[in-house]
Amino acid sequence: MLRVAAEGGFAIAQNSYGLVLDFGNGVEQNYIEAARWYRRAAMNGVPRAMTNIGLMYEDGLGVDQDYVAATAWFERAVEKNDAAGQVNLGRMLDRGMAGEVDYDRAVELYEMASEQGNLFGLNNLGLMYELGRGVEQNFEKAASLYMQAADQGLPLGKYNLALSYISGEGVKPDVARAIELYKEAANQGHILSQYNLGVIYVEGEIVERDYSEGFRWTKMAADQQNPNAQNNMGYLLENGFGVQENLDSAIEWFELAANQGNELAIEALQRINSAPVADDKSGKAK
Repeated sequence: MLRVAAEGGFAIAQNSYGLVLDFGNGVEQNYIEAARWYRRAAMNGVPRAMTNIGLMYEDGLGVDQDYVAATAWFERAVEKNDAAGQVNLGRMLDRGMAGEVDYDRAVELYEMASEQGNLFGLNNLGLMYELGRGVEQNFEKAASLYMQAADQGLPLGKYNLALSYISGEGVKPDVARAIELYKEAANQGHILSQYNLGVIYVEGEIVERDYSEGFRWTKMAADQQNPNAQNNMGYLLENGFGVQENLDSAIEWFELAANQGNELAIEALQRINSAPVADDKSGKAK
């Protein structure tokens, strides 16, 4: 039915069908077709479709990667007051992805999105206040914005608020609350929260050391292709921390991390490969 409506020229249906193809919801994932339908909907005036085709250009999905084209589509979405377009254009300007950095306009765009209740707008505006980009640095304001995003369920907001509680910037230091927030975000699939929890439990500096917990959270992040977590998996398996020692599995994780350019994993593989090998019978090194 959705495809029929899209082919019949209904612009909202065209954008919705693009989403179905983009994420493979009930159909085979097809970025090329998704981009085509987003473009048709955008040309028919759907603001969110303008943002969606912009994201395809940014990521190079279904179209050649083109930051300038992405920015142009985000601009068109902003003209239609699309909150997601405001956030994404702000991000492009914040990072200088398609030209010069423009912190002032990025802040304006994040404020516009925040006023519409966009959680990424709140989080990103918080980051601008934390870093003093386009606004006077204000840790209290940053933490307040992170809290607003976190309270409404945004994993990234929870992650940034957790960092604030650990550092004590803008809020009273509270490690227990930080751990709670990390766990909430991690259970929502936030990779850096999973990774940080792994490090926290393995290091045992701000909580009691627990290698088993460290291994569990590290593996979650590693399974999502985080190279630092993959390297740490190698370390834990090589040394038997929180898991039975297994050099073969450790090497596999080190290789995954090394293939993504992780220097520590590369060094670990070099160390392992250069280690002396024991004789099977005598136990003497060869």
